[in-house]
Amino acid sequence: MSFPGRSPACAGTVTILFLAAVMLLIGSPAVAALVITNVSFSPVPPLMGGDEQHAVMAIAVIPAGATTFSRTHTLQMQTSLTNARWSIQIMVDDIPAAQQPASGTSAFVNGYLLSYPTTSDVLLTVALDGTVPSGTNPNVTILQVTELDTSNQPVPGSSLMVIAPLITPLHGAVATPQGTVAIPAAAIPAPTRAGPFLADGLVASGAAIAGYGYTRSRR
Repeated sequence: MSFPGRSPACAGTVTILFLAAVMLLIGSPAVAALVITNVSFSPVPPLMGGDEQHAVMAIAVIPAGATTFSRTHTLQMQTSLTNARWSIQIMVDDIPAAQQPASGTSAFVNGYLLSYPTTSDVLLTVALDGTVPSGTNPNVTILQVTELDTSNQPVPGSSLMVIAPLITPLHGAVATPQGTVAIPAAAIPAPTRAGPFLADGLVASGAAIAGYGYTRSRR
C-alpha cells in the first residue's frame, strides 16, 4: 500500500507550535522564553508508524530576568517517540558547556546548567532518536519542552512543541502549510546576545510557526 506525500518534497510539512506568555506580577520572578531556532529530521515528514526517526532541534534561551534561566527551575522535555534516546548539548557563547544523555519519553535539565549572566547566549541542541508510534492520530509530538517551577509545576506560558504529520492507513498524509511564519507585533526579538528581555510591562504573547528548518537570524 502506498501513501501520498511520502517524499522529501514534504520536508516543509512540520509544524512548530511556539507559545510564549510571560505574566509579570510585583515580586514574582521573571520567566525565560524558549525559542526553537532550527529543526532537522531524518527521514523527513510525513512520518510512518514503526519507522525510526532522528531529529535535531536547537532551542535558544532568552532571559527575562537577572539570569538566562532560574537556577531553581527545571526544563522538562517529552516526546511521543517510543524507545527514545536523548543527547542534550548546552552551548554558552558557542562553546560547549555541558552534555547530558537520557532515555525514555522524558528528559530533564537542571536550571543551574542553564543559568548564566544575561550577557551570555545559551543554546540547547537536542538530538533525539526513537520509533514513530502507530495509530490514527494525524500528528505525532516529536518534542514538548516545559519549564517547571520549584514545585515541579509547569510555568504558565513556558511550553513549546514540535509536531510532525503522521501517515495513517485511513487518512494518508496530512500536510501543513509550508514556509509560513506568523509572528505578532509583540513577539520575541532575535538579539545577538541574550540581554534583558523587555524589562517592564511585557505583554503575554504567542506565536505559531509553521515550517521546516526555521532559523532565528543572528547578527
